[in-house]
Amino acid sequence: MTKTKTILAALAVGLLASTSALAGDVRIMWYSDGVEGEVLKDLLDRFMKDNPGINVILDNVSYSVVREQLPVQLEAGDGPDIARVTNLKAQSQHWLDLRPLVADAAYWDENFGAQADWMRPDGSNQISGFMTQITLAGGFANKTLFEQAGVAIPGKDATWDDWAKASKQVAESQQVPFAMALDRSGHRLTGPVLAYGGNYIGPDGKPAPLDQGAKDFLTKFVGWIADGTMSKDVWVSAAGSTYRAAADDFINGQLVYYYSGSWQVPNFSTKIGSNFDWIATGSPCGPVNCTGMPGGAGLVAIKYTKNPTEVAKVMDYLAREDIVKEFSERTMFLPAHKGLLAKGLDFKTDDAQAKEALNAFVAATGSLSDLAQKLPGWFWSDTFYGAMVTRISQAAAGEMTVEEAFTRIDADIAAKVKDSGL
Repeated sequence: MTKTKTILAALAVGLLASTSALAGDVRIMWYSDGVEGEVLKDLLDRFMKDNPGINVILDNVSYSVVREQLPVQLEAGDGPDIARVTNLKAQSQHWLDLRPLVADAAYWDENFGAQADWMRPDGSNQISGFMTQITLAGGFANKTLFEQAGVAIPGKDATWDDWAKASKQVAESQQVPFAMALDRSGHRLTGPVLAYGGNYIGPDGKPAPLDQGAKDFLTKFVGWIADGTMSKDVWVSAAGSTYRAAADDFINGQLVYYYSGSWQVPNFSTKIGSNFDWIATGSPCGPVNCTGMPGGAGLVAIKYTKNPTEVAKVMDYLAREDIVKEFSERTMFLPAHKGLLAKGLDFKTDDAQAKEALNAFVAATGSLSDLAQKLPGWFWSDTFYGAMVTRISQAAAGEMTVEEAFTRIDADIAAKVKDSGL
């Protein structure tokens, strides 16, 4: 992280405590998985040159700031003018309706309509923003470690058990500390839960108690942490529902198999380089299917802004097809723009591994279950994810049994639903 980014992150609370009050100021809260913050800054510098009356302030912060501090600001009727977020639906009451403000609402409907419901209040036709990228959860294997160990990489229809067995064999052979890791994230847990037949949504559209499919995988997952197959560090090194990735372990060659997602591709391309060979594997299969979880980050306008007209101009610019194309090609992200997807992209990389990985993720979209595609637009998804992470982490740490964790998950979610009054 650059010195400027470090200072901004350290001062995030103070800087982001209120919306932009000065006429023409537009403040954006932004987090990065890879190089996208640098790309966005370049694009915004060009925008300000062409629009001297609008001053765009880009606050590069950690993902934890977006996850943990932004909701507090929003509940206080405060915050930045624009934010990049992943918790889109549950916070949609805070998003500004851009429909009457953008230059051409029909353009937004045509090109970003497929995911528009992910980020707007149920029952509305609000334009809240657009997805900066579509992501898909999936696995990565350290191909070099498999080759050195003489272990065959599991094939296309390999199960979670197949990957666990092979990865542990490789880790023991090559004496690396971690066989498998899965991000400390309820979203990441959900792919395999669905593959085991889990379903979070009750008949009334509200959260259902954990079913047998969910319990089957979560029990297996905690067991893998207990026996060393799955990295314990990722899940017990943080409290509550705090997100933690295992990307650095994979980048450093200390992890055989990593279940994360497509957003890691540019990160791996930049940081792994030629240190070792790696591949994207799609999602392992469970007894029911081989689904991963779609998702992504959305760039949304905040309704508490003092400068809605300027905000709409910035959003219109960033949503332009040529700008989305440049942003996607330079960041190696999969865009949500319908017209651009139909025309294709030329990702700006000479890394054959990265291009192959991106194509693997595109192919994996064909294995998504109907439920996986529904969950990003379900109001209670983040509530479910947060409860699972908190309690499964406690079970992984030995603070409670997995059965106790299941009881607590159901109780936590039921309390959230009751408190909401919905």
